Amino acid sequence: MARVCELSGRGTISGNKRSHSMRATRRTWKVNLQRKTVVINGQKVRIRVSARALKSLNKVQSSAE
Repeated sequence: MARVCELSGRGTISGNKRSHSMRATRRTWKVNLQRKTVVINGQKVRIRVSARALKSLNKVQSSAE
């Protein structure tokens, strides 16, 4: 199973790690995935969602109430 957010599609990104001498080596940053049960169309669904998307989802839900 890939480390991808089911809502936003965010996944692992890559870039350079920089040492004190500015020497570049490749590294990856993994998305912060959380398992969350949400209600979609009146049905409870368990999804893997990134923490950032979850924060946005909570913001949208609180403004709708």
